[in-house]
Amino acid sequence: MELTWIAILASLSMALAAVCIFIFAVKKDYFRDIEETKYQVFWSDLEELVDSPKEKPNASGKH
Repeated sequence: MELTWIAILASLSMALAAVCIFIFAVKKDYFRDIEETKYQVFWSDLEELVDSPKEKPNASGKH
């Protein structure tokens, strides 16, 4: 029975911590523009493709 109460207290404390982190993130305006993040990842991947050097074929024409 004692282990049950420990598990309940642990889960309540984790839930309280999650709520506190969520409130902190909302107050710091971390959820202002969620869509911008996916475009940043897309453009960084595109820049890597553009900036990467092309492979040069060797003398035999094989890669």
